[in-house]
Amino acid sequence: MFRELTRKNKQISDSECIKILINEKRGVLSVNGDDGYPYGVPMNHFYNEADGCIYFHCGKGGHRNDALTKDSKASFCVYDSGYIPDGEWALNINSVIVFGKAELISDKETVCDITAKLSRKFTQDEEYIKREIDAFAHETVLIRLTPEHICGKYVTES
Repeated sequence: MFRELTRKNKQISDSECIKILINEKRGVLSVNGDDGYPYGVPMNHFYNEADGCIYFHCGKGGHRNDALTKDSKASFCVYDSGYIPDGEWALNINSVIVFGKAELISDKETVCDITAKLSRKFTQDEEYIKREIDAFAHETVLIRLTPEHICGKYVTES
């Protein structure tokens, strides 16, 4: 169902893909938007090693949520910061694409748990995290992306 990489020599391992999903903070979530147009949104994410799913937090409405209500298929693209070898200009970078089914989660216990874990990617200030969750959890929804296919590759931009 999912295409193989054309340049297999550029493919990175499954474990490297997971490492990137765990460590990187942002990527682009794409859904099937209005009138068949793709709709991509930059988003913070949390890869949950316990269930292998990727979580995003968002509000209760909007284009993305409406699209997911109509069609659960989504893709998520994330890449590392890369590096430029000394004396060269080309960026060397690893990217990961995840294809899967997304669902909206509004269960308050799950929202609070996952939102706290996501927040810890950005700050260890537990008081701040608790204050934000107490103030906004009631109007927060999670998107849970259950991967059906994950593929990553290494690219040199030259």
